[in-house]
Amino acid sequence: MANQPHQTGYGDYIKGFIASLILTIIPFYFAATKSLPTTTTVMILVACAVVQLVVHLVYFLHLDRSEKGMWNSMSFVFTSVIVLILIAGSVWIMVNLHENMLL
Repeated sequence: MANQPHQTGYGDYIKGFIASLILTIIPFYFAATKSLPTTTTVMILVACAVVQLVVHLVYFLHLDRSEKGMWNSMSFVFTSVIVLILIAGSVWIMVNLHENMLL
């Protein structure tokens, strides 16, 4: 029983889709109506983006606490670290070139 693969039904995809839709509509509404100050709107947008990232990782990429999910999580974290190193290194090189070329 413990070795059975996690079966994902359409219900999980529907829940993830609805959550993603709501997390998209909320910041869009506040940005379009300008009913809140700009800083509050930006904080709402960032918070919804982070929550939506988690929703996508859990419901669509199936990064959970199962054995297979843990391996997927480890590969996701490794890939994220490599991408962050690549981006940070590129920015560092561009800043140093800008300073040393006197542009």
